[in-house]
Amino acid sequence: MTRVFVDDDETFESALRRFNKMILGDRVLAEVRSRRFFEKPSIVDKRKRASKLRKSRRQSLKLLTPEIQ
Repeated sequence: MTRVFVDDDETFESALRRFNKMILGDRVLAEVRSRRFFEKPSIVDKRKRASKLRKSRRQSLKLLTPEIQ
């Protein structure tokens, strides 16, 4: 569970900003969005395969292109 402790001199907006950053870092919202509707296991596998393919293409493209400095 994500907790944010607010200091005495801290504003509500800054505490809320810190909380939102922590939630994004913990990937809580992504998990909630993915579990919002039921996904068949075959669809989950298909989505994961597509993600792996995109990642491998990015990696191979990164290796093939020379770095410009």
